[in-house]
Order: sequence, then structure tokens, then C-alpha cells
Amino acid sequence: MARAVRATRARRASWTLSPDISSTPVARHLVRAQLTDWGYDGESDIAELLVSELVTNALLHGQGVPVITLSFREGTLRCEVEDESPALLQVREEPDNDENGRGLLLVDMLSRSWGTGRTRTGRPGKAVWFELPAHPAYQAS
Repeated sequence: MARAVRATRARRASWTLSPDISSTPVARHLVRAQLTDWGYDGESDIAELLVSELVTNALLHGQGVPVITLSFREGTLRCEVEDESPALLQVREEPDNDENGRGLLLVDMLSRSWGTGRTRTGRPGKAVWFELPAHPAYQAS
């Protein structure tokens, strides 16, 4: 089960997930509920899909507990997924016939931008993030 860290009127929310693969659908639910609460008029289905990919990646290849942070600023929705592994991600250039390994390609194709780096919270490990645009109706609120 996820533990809410904070949610403020400043359009920032963060959750610590269980280090279990069952956290992936929990992450999707949390993101959808938060975006609905904020009145986000954007690609919430895409946000759910991409957070699902990043959380699954953190659970299968990372270490420790994943932490999701959503924020909205200047017309952009940003989602970060942190884990405690210092190993940075590698995108496969040409996926083979394997059923795995395409998650970051989806993130690259469907997001406005994405990246990876060290955590900003002082935790050991890395953060992987993506950004999506907000529609004009949401930007004005």
C-alpha cells in the first residue's frame, strides 16, 4: 500500500510505494486520482501509462522503495519516480523480439521530455522523470 507524503494546493503530491510489483496498479490509481482532484485536462491516460512503466522499471531493476512525485508548473505536468539504485537507466536503441525493454521507448515517444539523474531529495539513488503538457483550460485554473 502507498503512503502519502504530501499533497498541497501548490499542485505537488508525493507517495512512497511498497517495494512490491503490486505497487504498479496502485501507482496508476494514485496518479489518476490526483490528476482528477487537480482538474487536470491533459493526457491522464498517457500519464498513467508512463508512470506505470517507470514504477515497474524501478521495482524490477532498482533498489529500495519507489517514490512518485507529481507536480504542475508553468503549463507542464512532471512526474518523477525515484529509487535507491545508483545505476542510471539505459535505453535500448533497437529492441529485439524480446517482450521486455520497451518501456523507456514509450516514455520517449509519448512524453514532451524525459530524463534521469540523481535524486533531489537527498536520498541515495536516481530519479527518472517525464513531462506532459497541460491543456489551456487547466493552465488557467
